[in-house]
Amino acid sequence: MKRLSSSKRVVSNEVKGDIEWELRPGGMLVQKRNMADAASAPMIKIKVSHGSYHRDIAVPAQSTFGDLKRVLAQETGLEPKEQRLLFQGKEKDDEECLHMVGVKDMSKVVLLEDPASKERKLVEMNSNQSVLKACEEVAKVRSEVDKLSEKVIAVEANVRAGTKVAENEFLVLTELLMVQLLQLDTIEADGEAKVQRRVEVRRVQGLVDTLDHLKARNSNPFSSSCNAVPTSTKWEAFELSSTRITQDWEGTVHFAGSDLQSNGILLHFASLLAGICNQSVW
Repeated sequence: MKRLSSSKRVVSNEVKGDIEWELRPGGMLVQKRNMADAASAPMIKIKVSHGSYHRDIAVPAQSTFGDLKRVLAQETGLEPKEQRLLFQGKEKDDEECLHMVGVKDMSKVVLLEDPASKERKLVEMNSNQSVLKACEEVAKVRSEVDKLSEKVIAVEANVRAGTKVAENEFLVLTELLMVQLLQLDTIEADGEAKVQRRVEVRRVQGLVDTLDHLKARNSNPFSSSCNAVPTSTKWEAFELSSTRITQDWEGTVHFAGSDLQSNGILLHFASLLAGICNQSVW
């Protein structure tokens, strides 16, 4: 007499007692294994080959190919879902029992990595290499900005001490910082590299703003800070990775169309761009 349920069947046997059955994911109905019996089952060694990898794996004789995959995951680092196991030239499903398909002691099983998994790992590896390369490029720019930052600090110390600084020194430092800003713009970055690039961009912008304020103070050292004319750059319009660069200098300079005013600032801006284009001079 049989009792049916949604998950298992129990077969009554007067001699051997009840036999429990379970439905495997592939739809196969098999006798439910007793964990204690499985632990005490005889062990067999299986010769597993995976490329140049060859090793004897010991598992209970009544294990399934899914059980074997879990053991191999610890040995190879491949997750069970990334593995394909072949026995006698045929791929085996996870729910198939080793002994039921003829796997015996010292039988040979071939392990293959799932092609989709291999392709995914290749994409991840290439992505990681791209991020690493971008981080290295940002680091090179950071090194140059460190040197320029030291010069800006020296100029600031002189201005605050009342020492007159040559106007050309402000221009040169600003041009060199703009060169580094444009260098950052050429770096294609994702992930951590993108974060590092953004931090460095803001750092360069801050140094340029500092030079603008110091230049104004250097030109009129006797005026109070509240009466000084602000000349800091508005960076909101500076768009990285774009052919359109708009810099709105307080005091009427607009470089988005053809509206350019104030001859003095125009000459300064033209000199700045000329210096950036002629990087070899510096």
